[in-house]
Amino acid sequence: MDDFLAYLSLEKGLSDNTVDSYQLDLNQFISRLEKTSNPGSWKKVTAADVSDWIYFLSEEDYSNASLCRKLSAVRALDAYLLRERKLSKSFTEIVVGPKLRRKAPYTLSIQEVDRLMEAPDETTPQGLRDRAILELFYSSGLRVSELSGLMLQQIDLDLGALKVYGKGSKERVCPMGSKAVKAMGDYLRNGRPRLVKSKTGSAVFLSSRGSAISRKTVWVLVKKYTRAAGIDKPVKPHMLRHSFATHLLTGGADLRIIQELLGHADISTTQIYTSVEAERTRSAHDEFHPRSRETGTGL
Repeated sequence: MDDFLAYLSLEKGLSDNTVDSYQLDLNQFISRLEKTSNPGSWKKVTAADVSDWIYFLSEEDYSNASLCRKLSAVRALDAYLLRERKLSKSFTEIVVGPKLRRKAPYTLSIQEVDRLMEAPDETTPQGLRDRAILELFYSSGLRVSELSGLMLQQIDLDLGALKVYGKGSKERVCPMGSKAVKAMGDYLRNGRPRLVKSKTGSAVFLSSRGSAISRKTVWVLVKKYTRAAGIDKPVKPHMLRHSFATHLLTGGADLRIIQELLGHADISTTQIYTSVEAERTRSAHDEFHPRSRETGTGL
C-alpha cells in the first residue's frame, strides 16, 4: 500500500489531501481484514472480503456516497497491484457497489461531440474563438465561469495545460487535449488579434466589442452550435463538462483523478458519473445479451 500511495503522489501527481483520503479508506479496509479473514497477503484477499467490508460499513450508517468512495479506493489499489503484477486476479472485479440515488446528468455521445466541434465556421475570428471554446469545455471539463474568466497568463500551450481558479478561488491545473491545444493556438494566432480593441485586457475569449465574453454569450453560442450540429438535446455548457467526466470514466480513468480534474471538493459529487456508466453498461447488456432480448422463438 505504501508503494501505491507513493505512486499516486509521485507519478500521478495527486494532491496531498487526495492521497491522505486514499490512505484513510485503505487503512480502514486493512483493519477490517485483520479482524475477519486476516489474509496476510493481498494475493489472498477475495471479493467476498470486499463485499463483507462494504456491507459492514453500510450497517454503520455510512452514506452510499461514502461507500462508493471507499470502494473506489480499494478498486484503485487492486488495479495498481494487477498492473505491477503483484496480483494475477482482481479481487474487486465482481464486487457490486451501492447504488447512488442521484439523478444521472445528461451527456452527449462521442459522435455528438464530434459533430458539435465541427459546427463553427473557422474562416472567421468568431468561428475560431467558438471552436476553441467548445474544445476547451470538452477537453478540460471547465465550468462556464472558469472559461469566460480565463486570462492569457493562465494558459501554457507548450505544456498543453491551463491554470484555473474554481469555486472558492481554489486553484487547479487542467490538461488540454491535442485538439484543444490546436484550436486554442489557431484562435490566439489568427482569431483573437482581429477581435482586440483599444481597451482590451488579457481575457482570452473576446466578444466582437473586444471585451471579455460573458457567460450568457457562451450559453447562447453552445445552443446555436447544438442546433447547427443537428443535436436534438437541450445542450448547455455544463453538459460538456458532464460529457468530459463521463467519457473519462468510460475510458477507465480513476474516479479520484476525475474529481481533481473537475475541482470537486468532495468525491461524492464526482460519483454521480458512475451511475451514467452503469446505465450505459446495463443498456448494452439488454440490447446484446441473448438472455436479455426477446427472441420470439416460440419454444
